[in-house]
Amino acid sequence: MQHRESPQPVARRAVVISPSARVLEELEPLLVSQLPGIAINYVRVYPSPRDLGGIVGGGPQLVFLDMASDTDQAIQLLIEISRLGSSVQTLALLSGNNPDLILRCLRAGAADFLIQPFTADQLEAAMTKVARTQTSAEGTAKEPAKIFAVMPAKGACGATTVACNLAFQWKRHGDKKILLADLDLLAGTLSFLLKIKSVYSFVDVLQRAGELDQDLWNAMVTNVNGVDVLLAPELVAEGLQDLRDPSPIIEYGRHAYDVVVIDAGGVYGEWNLTQARLATDLLLVTTNELPALQAAQRALSYLDTNRIGRWKIRLVVNRYHRDVGLSREVIGTALHTEVFDSLPSDYEAVQNALMEGKPIPSGTPFGKGIMQLADKLGGRAEGIKKSSSLSGLLGLFSKTSKT
Repeated sequence: MQHRESPQPVARRAVVISPSARVLEELEPLLVSQLPGIAINYVRVYPSPRDLGGIVGGGPQLVFLDMASDTDQAIQLLIEISRLGSSVQTLALLSGNNPDLILRCLRAGAADFLIQPFTADQLEAAMTKVARTQTSAEGTAKEPAKIFAVMPAKGACGATTVACNLAFQWKRHGDKKILLADLDLLAGTLSFLLKIKSVYSFVDVLQRAGELDQDLWNAMVTNVNGVDVLLAPELVAEGLQDLRDPSPIIEYGRHAYDVVVIDAGGVYGEWNLTQARLATDLLLVTTNELPALQAAQRALSYLDTNRIGRWKIRLVVNRYHRDVGLSREVIGTALHTEVFDSLPSDYEAVQNALMEGKPIPSGTPFGKGIMQLADKLGGRAEGIKKSSSLSGLLGLFSKTSKT
């Protein structure tokens, strides 16, 4: 009888994350027999993304992640684990052969997958693939790009202006490769702001996602002052509103660029929620006017319902004027979310830049505000102090306030 060799060890520790007793009972004896010498820790609930570093960080490690018990939550965890670097490799645990879910897992960062019923052959093949991936990545690993999704709480909050100018601001930080992607399904306006046109749009990228390489990608984007810009379609084509998965664009950008800034159409719908889940930071842009703040509250509630963690949401108050509308302190208290930053009202500078199709100059009030925002997002400035609790006008939000 031929002796089966144990899979090549690729880590000294392994973590199994699954709230399913059935999955754990089936997997545990297989891991004990097939991975001798590897310490295995079992996490029986889906942890908060904030806690992942303590659970799976600290050196080479394998993660076995249950994708079936709660697929949306597991996908978000998988994305966060992939940001820890190539020293942590994740194997997705699936309840059946679902090609769509398998593709989602691989795009979100899974090294490979196991399908119930789990077998030694499956595990051996997966471990071999992990070992091969780690070997080929040694010495060439690149930190994944930071993904900033800029989303308006409601229309006319200036989110596109923020996204556009934030992308160009990263050049000052020394980032060499920057992508600005207009992923607004219905009202993409980056081409208008920058006075550029392209025969290609993000729809072309999605249609050719299976064959993307650097040459093809370079043909799809337009370089503007050192920033690659991916535009939305000029016309709203039939079926555009039915698109649900922008992950091929975002995942390509994550590995090809240093920074990716997404101009999103809003928070609602699966297309936008996927952007929120894949983002490193979600910038929710509002103004300090009452209708916009009420819309921001609804947006935050929607994101909460769809398990987009508050820990990644950065509330940005655009066109802020201290003497008009609500103050930062009242806004933060009313929305139960700290105001991450505010950008001044600077009508003249914004309009001049719009007419010229150029970024807003850094010497203007708005330009200085964008510089400060980029510094804070990049960890180059101290965070703002916690707002004190104020009472006035909070009753305006009582009907829909977060409990």
